Amino acid sequence: MERLRTPAAMRAWADARRAEGARIGLVPTMGYLHDGHVSLVRVARGAGSEAVAATIFVNPTQFGPGEDFEKYPRDEARDLAMLDAAGVDAVYLPGVRDMYPEGHQTHVEVRTVSQGMCGAARPGHFRGVATVVAKLFLAAKPHVAVFGEKDCQQLAVIRAMTRDLDFGIEIVGAPIVREEDGLAMSSRNAYLSGDDRIAARCLSRGLFRAKELFGKGERDAGALVAAAGAAIEGEPRAKTEYAEGRDPVTLAPLSGRVDAVTILVAAKVGPTRLIDNITLGK
Repeated sequence: MERLRTPAAMRAWADARRAEGARIGLVPTMGYLHDGHVSLVRVARGAGSEAVAATIFVNPTQFGPGEDFEKYPRDEARDLAMLDAAGVDAVYLPGVRDMYPEGHQTHVEVRTVSQGMCGAARPGHFRGVATVVAKLFLAAKPHVAVFGEKDCQQLAVIRAMTRDLDFGIEIVGAPIVREEDGLAMSSRNAYLSGDDRIAARCLSRGLFRAKELFGKGERDAGALVAAAGAAIEGEPRAKTEYAEGRDPVTLAPLSGRVDAVTILVAAKVGPTRLIDNITLGK
């Protein structure tokens, strides 16, 4: 597995793979990997990628004031070992100065789909996401890029940006990978311990309750969202940030009777912010 530290090195690797006729798959990450990230590598291979590159970069521009950029978990040696074992061909590990050189003044903003939910809770977050992903795309030159469906709004932002800017890259969403107790895998789960770890199950418990109701014939978006939100509201250690029903394709808000809906939730459990979602009627 090759380790690449600069945009020029990443571009050179990508140019060489394209010259060989290889289809390049890209798996962008912020590191501190778990089995959910490894599943993205498998999805990239399954999408026909002969060469798979992963990226590890904790992107400062997607963190707001008072957020956890400095304490975000990092373990480069462990991450590299996991990617090597997963069969990744190259890993791109740029530094902050490589990605944002002195005088950097250009940003990418995707407007409508970034509004509300995490966009409201974390102003500027999706501008940082779109900017860094655009830069990763330009360096890695992938044919396909894989992102987890747990970050549902982020996936929609990246799809819109890729379409609007004519990147010509296939964007693939990979299913959420969960712990045995239902908690969606996340690097931030490392912050959870003791009672907070147990309490965190309220997010998935609420989503599974909505799924149960949908299976029994409930089709009112408000009722389904209320069921998901009630599980979080009923957990004393959790504070609901949002619970919403959105169109599975456009993420437009939904109300009334629906044939399909994505329910997205976010909450703080202790000091840890968690997100989760489920699509019903997909």
